[in-house]
Amino acid sequence: MAEVVVLPNNMKRDRCLLFGPLAAIVFALGVAGLGRMIPGYNHVRQTVSEIGEMGSPARIPFAMMLCCVAACVLVFAFAVRARSIEAGHSQWAAYLIGFMALPAVGTGVFAFPHPLHNVFGISELIGYQAPLVFALTWRRGGLFLVWISWVFYLLICVAIALNLSAFAPAIWAYVKPVHGLAQRGLFAAWFGWCAVVGWWLFRTEATSE
Repeated sequence: MAEVVVLPNNMKRDRCLLFGPLAAIVFALGVAGLGRMIPGYNHVRQTVSEIGEMGSPARIPFAMMLCCVAACVLVFAFAVRARSIEAGHSQWAAYLIGFMALPAVGTGVFAFPHPLHNVFGISELIGYQAPLVFALTWRRGGLFLVWISWVFYLLICVAIALNLSAFAPAIWAYVKPVHGLAQRGLFAAWFGWCAVVGWWLFRTEATSE
């Protein structure tokens, strides 16, 4: 039987929390679908940015997809903020989640190889700290949420290290042939965390329901 977490009476189900899983779904389906518009595109070797790069037939729909993802992330962030306030936790994790909407829009609008594309891409490192902050500030909010946040943060750190291995030639030699897969691992860890946390917070039941 699935565990049911009972929250204080003033906590209600917030369907906006489902925008966490929705952001993950939109991104995953968008990348998979739009990649098919590029002849010879390889998800293992090529990065996600190459789908919407300048001159790509998928540039406009790719940018629109990322803007939709950004909107979902913002709604999810507001929902996490509201739940954090209700539960008496710090709101910083929600702010870091919301921050991710900025690089999502930026990388879509300023397509590769525009100089700002990489600036927005690197700025994602700020938002990737959300699981860590969540784990630290929700220690009294449920063992599962804390544990799963630590797990996903560890996966994010490993994926970041692989994606930055270009600065370590000995490692990059092994990562480069599967760079697309390494990058997708980072996105999967981030959006996976959003999906799990959003669904778990949503499924918690208030005693007044």
